[in-house]
Parts: sequence; structure tokens; C-alpha cells
Amino acid sequence: MPRRLAATFVATALTSGSALLLGAVPAHATGDHGPARGTADAVVLRTGLNVGLLHKTLDVPLNAVLNEVHAPASADKTALTVKLDGINHGKPFSVLRADAATARATTDRHGTEGYANLVKAKVHLPGLPLLSLIEVQQVTAKAVCEAGKRPRAESNVLGSVLVLGKRVTLTAGGTTDVKVPGVGEVRLDLSKKNVLSKSAAATALDLKVSLNPLKLNVAEVNGRVTLARAACTAPGVKEPERHDDGRTGGTEPTGGTKPAGGKGTEVTQTGSRPSTQNLAETGGSSATPYLAGGAALLVAVGAGAVGYARRRRGAAQGGNS
Repeated sequence: MPRRLAATFVATALTSGSALLLGAVPAHATGDHGPARGTADAVVLRTGLNVGLLHKTLDVPLNAVLNEVHAPASADKTALTVKLDGINHGKPFSVLRADAATARATTDRHGTEGYANLVKAKVHLPGLPLLSLIEVQQVTAKAVCEAGKRPRAESNVLGSVLVLGKRVTLTAGGTTDVKVPGVGEVRLDLSKKNVLSKSAAATALDLKVSLNPLKLNVAEVNGRVTLARAACTAPGVKEPERHDDGRTGGTEPTGGTKPAGGKGTEVTQTGSRPSTQNLAETGGSSATPYLAGGAALLVAVGAGAVGYARRRRGAAQGGNS
């Protein structure tokens, strides 16, 4: 009889403890926070160019990125070298070199932020080994999306700017055309910003390039070059808004921080190593206090049931004697 009574106590404790745990623990999905955290992206340099040799004997795309990150991550490589088949006799050439190049994207439940910064940088294109496409002292782009607040975007071009060797004066938020006889022309859009209800994007410099350096063994270079772009979407946004340039609140993915090139393209990034700081699950959750409390309850009830059974058995043995 005492043993059956103790077993009943233990079974009751296990049943009630399980019911308590099942009823009290909230749903918790580890490792997947969904759209509640929003998004943030940043990139220091992106090229979308088409390079054609004389007489159109070869047509090679040059699509490369430097320090493109998606939250949560950061990168700070300072040089980008590209090797294209049939260009520059197959030798690598430098696309960008800078004293500093930083891209950072952060996100949490309170807000998101994308940030890009480039200091003392020179951008070169195939066929122009001695003449830089553009030289900048410093360009920055920043996009901030805080929960419950209107998103913000800002971009700055600080110091002098040289395009195809010519010093240019840029108009804030405007467009500047630079033409060099025998080389080509470049159209610059300065400090492009786009703020929507739940997202923001900022670009320091966006260049539309059309070069035709006939005496340098390259017939045509056409496309776009972007310097310092940042974007974000606010926490809780399920579908990203689209901006004027056709991109969503974040930059279009091109394989993380790895550059993308066309067939016959080899891209090398050098400088400081990128640091990717991914949010890590600690193993704990909001259910931990309930689990601990339930375990303590089971231990206490089980100990009480065993003690009661022992006392009953001792009393029965004393009465028989």
C-alpha cells in the first residue's frame, strides 16, 4: 500500500509538472528572427561595366564589388584587383586603392543601420593605366531605420574630386558632366538619397561611364560605377520597398562580400581582412526560467513522496512488532 501511494504521488507530480511546462513555455524559434529585425546593407564600390576590345573582338563584363556586407557584418579591405581575359595582356590591374574603406551593417529589434566610408581612393578602368577614372578625398553614405521613427539617409563627398584628371566642382544633389576629348565622358550623380515610409538608401557618388580611349588598345568601356552606398529597412517590414534605382531597401545581393565577375574575370580583394560579426545563439531562451522552475518542482515533489512512503513503511513495521 505505501509503495502504491508513493507511485501515485510521483505520477501525479510528473503529470502536473509536464502540464505546467507545456502550458507556461512560450513558442520560441532559435536562430530565425524573421523580418522583425529589419535589414541593413552597405557597399564601398560596385562596378557594372562592359569592356570591349578594338574591332569588337572581345566583349567582357566587369561586375565587381568591394566590401559588400549584409547585416550583421562589416568589412574593411582597401584594394580591389581584377584580371580580365584579353585585357592588359592578361595581367591583373588595380580597380581601386584607398587609404581606408569601411562597410558596416547592423540590425536589432530597435533599428537597423548601413554605413559606407571611403578615404583617399583612386578608381582605374581597363585601358587607362595612367589616368584614373575618379579620385576622391572622402565619401560616406549612411542609412538609419529606427523602429517607430521615420528613416534617415545621408551622404557626403568631402574634399576635392578629380574625374579623368580634371578637377570638378560638384553640386549637392545634382548632376555633373565631364568630357575629355579622345577619352570619353563621365556623368556624376552626387549624394543620391531616397527615404520611404519604412526604408532608406543613400549613395555618395554614382557614375555613368562612357569611355572610348582608341589609342590605348581598348575600344569601349560603358556602364556604372557606384562609390559608397548604404541602405536599410525598419524592423517589422515583411516586404522591402523599392527605391528609384530599382533596388529594394537593401542592396542587391551578389554573393556576400565576394565580388561577381563575368566569364573570364578574376577578382582579388586585398588589404585588411573583413570581420563578419554574426549574431550567435547563446543556448538560453525565454523558456529557461520555466524549465528550471519545473525541474525544481519535480525534484521537490518526488522527494516528498519518497519520504512519505518511508515514514508509512516504518510506522507499519513498528505496529507489527
